[in-house]
Amino acid sequence: MRQTILFDLDDTLIHCNKYFNVVIQQFVDTMLTWFAGHRLSDEDIKHKQLEIDLAGVEIHGFKAERFPQSFIETYHFYSDFYDRTPRKEEEEWLYQLGNSVYEHSIEPYPMMDTTLQSLTDQGHELYLYTGGDATIQMRKIQEAGLHHYFGERIFVALHKTREFMETLIHTQQFERARTWMIGNSVRTDVLPAIEAGINAIHIPAQLEWKYNIVDITATPKGAFFTLPSLTEVPKVISDYSGKQAVNL
Repeated sequence: MRQTILFDLDDTLIHCNKYFNVVIQQFVDTMLTWFAGHRLSDEDIKHKQLEIDLAGVEIHGFKAERFPQSFIETYHFYSDFYDRTPRKEEEEWLYQLGNSVYEHSIEPYPMMDTTLQSLTDQGHELYLYTGGDATIQMRKIQEAGLHHYFGERIFVALHKTREFMETLIHTQQFERARTWMIGNSVRTDVLPAIEAGINAIHIPAQLEWKYNIVDITATPKGAFFTLPSLTEVPKVISDYSGKQAVNL
């Protein structure tokens, strides 16, 4: 049976978190140099930056400016704490460093193309539902060649919530029993899907961002699977849709 399948982008189809981790470590190394002699540790800086970044997500969603701004706010926090005068040139450098995370070339997850082509060949309709800045996400989508599989069926949201999921379901007239959400984030992919009564597949990221790690507090009404990789998705959906056909 034909299924409607929504895919997340970052750390589901292409790598993302590992690039943020590299830039965060560069930020930490810079801070340790600037604040040498103040007993500031690697973990102190990472903890404060994460705290500020997560607070920013709650307010601004996945707005691109949020991440580099977390570097500057962390810098200001420790400047105040250690009575060190902030410097404009240092702030500008940190903002550029934070923004550099959006400039890397995309790296698909293993078997991305094979998985998407297999689902297309099975006759399913694929949608891309991702969070972030529209310009940045569309650049990555273009570079990854994903229009080949998704066409114009692409949605980018600053806040990936149950409310946005419900809007998609209603405006696109998805049939819940035949609709799937596939992603790495329990918070923004799995939970909204389960709460909306559609099927869900969780593929844990190789490197996960703390924001995405929450408990599953809802009871699935449809199918729910946790899979180790993209390669298992076509068979799982094929088997499940086959059972749907038999039960009709």
